[in-house]
Amino acid sequence: MNLSGNNAITSASVSTTRSQGFGSDGKRKQPRILVVDDIVPNVELLEALLSVQGYDVSMAYDGYEALEKALTDDPDLILLDVMMPGMNGYEVCEQLKRQDWTRSIPIVLLTALDQMEDKVRGLDAGADDFLTKPFNKIELLSRVRSLLRIRSYYNEIEQNRRLLYRLLNRYMSEEIVTAILADPDNSLKLGGEKKEVAVLFADIRGFTSFAEKTTAEEVVEVLNECFNETTEAVFDNYGTFDKYVGDCILAFYGAPISDGNDLQRALRTALDMQRRFALLLERWTDPARRALGLGIGVHIGEVVVGNIGSQRLMDYTIIGDNVNTAQRLEQVAQRGQVIISETAYERAKSYINAKPMPPIYLKGKSEPVTTYLVESFIGVAVG
Repeated sequence: MNLSGNNAITSASVSTTRSQGFGSDGKRKQPRILVVDDIVPNVELLEALLSVQGYDVSMAYDGYEALEKALTDDPDLILLDVMMPGMNGYEVCEQLKRQDWTRSIPIVLLTALDQMEDKVRGLDAGADDFLTKPFNKIELLSRVRSLLRIRSYYNEIEQNRRLLYRLLNRYMSEEIVTAILADPDNSLKLGGEKKEVAVLFADIRGFTSFAEKTTAEEVVEVLNECFNETTEAVFDNYGTFDKYVGDCILAFYGAPISDGNDLQRALRTALDMQRRFALLLERWTDPARRALGLGIGVHIGEVVVGNIGSQRLMDYTIIGDNVNTAQRLEQVAQRGQVIISETAYERAKSYINAKPMPPIYLKGKSEPVTTYLVESFIGVAVG
């Protein structure tokens, strides 16, 4: 799956604004049934029968009006006559089942046609049930209740899907969330698993000193400005946001979804963070704010990734020595620098401009390690 291009992920149809079957307060509304028939007495008969059962009834008198009201009235069920002039019930049914907003609405075809081929044609058009006129009132109401019950189950599933979408969208870009929901079994596994990921740590240089001399309100204001820019850089490059730790941000690339360009996306994020932070510095006039900077470390390697924590509270996060290495690299990065490991450099040297730094000792490592300062992507001017 390609996450790095302009057309990175083909969006699945995920509705986050429409809540069929529910009112604006989140509570289930009175079930609404759309009755469609070109014969007025038939519509009036069904309206009277359904209204006395407590249903909210909407009415349409031809196929075109039915298509319009299916969108505007948001019905939970449609009772649709087949034999209508202009556009028959089969054609209406086919169009409704092709539209994202109306595909899930149950449709019962009502018709005087009783041949098997007529029923097969209706089911092929997408109808959920079929009743022959003259219909039995008890049977009709029973089927209405059954299909509305199925509709309520669908609404509950959609509500849970929207909730999951909002929760995942706190940690991942919209494109990744959409891909996960389109294929959850293969995209997101509960528990932990070992995966190779690119790890990015970014820390605000000089922030501790700044916070000691500044009001709490300004500290929070500056943090929010910085985190807004750095987090957007993560999402713009299809990364997974892990957490904020004080004035530090942790993100990773390659889980839950990898496109094989995880390190490249991490490095693009790092340089984009520095670009965004430079714009913040230009905008700020306070010398104390302008003394701040961003130090970033990037490493790639195998980690344990998954939902880690207690039964009551879990985080989708990464742990392992390679996470620690990325953090150590960030700790040696000076203001405005992106420091990467030798492992990351060997993977990325074909597309980045970077220069070796003097060997340094990283905390937890017995031997000095070679690091590299990333300046730009090849073909992109430095500065």
